[in-house]
Amino acid sequence: MRSLLVMLALLPVTASAAEEAATPRAELPDPLSWGSLLQLALGLLLVVGLILLLGWLVRRVNGATASGQGMKVLAALPLGQRERAVLVQVGQEQILLGVSPGRVSLLMHFETPVVDSEAVRGAAFADRLHQVLGRGGPE
Repeated sequence: MRSLLVMLALLPVTASAAEEAATPRAELPDPLSWGSLLQLALGLLLVVGLILLLGWLVRRVNGATASGQGMKVLAALPLGQRERAVLVQVGQEQILLGVSPGRVSLLMHFETPVVDSEAVRGAAFADRLHQVLGRGGPE
C-alpha cells in the first residue's frame, strides 16, 4: 500500500520530466567563440580603464593645489598615512605647516621665500619625473 502511494506521489514529477525531455532546448552560444572572447576582452578593458580613470581623479583631487586670495599651497609632503607637511605662501611669506586629522601646527615661518612659486608651477612633467627617478634634471 505504501509503495502505491509513493508511486502515485511521484507520478506528476516523472510526467513533467518526460515533457521537458520532449521539448527542444534553445542552444547556448559557445563560450569560446570569437564573439564571446571579444566581448570579454572589451568588458575587461572597460573595467581596467575605469579603475585607472578613478585612480587618476583621486590623485588629482588629493594632490590639487588649493588657492585662495593671496594664498597658495606650494608643496605637500606626506609624512605618514594621514599626516603631511604643507608649504603655503601667504603674500611674500612662506609657512611650513604640519597637517594631521583634526590639527594643523605651524612648523616654520619664513619671511623670505624659500621656494620660488613660479618655478614650482612652471616645472615640466619630464623634469619632475627625472628628479623622482633620481636622474637629476635636464642639462
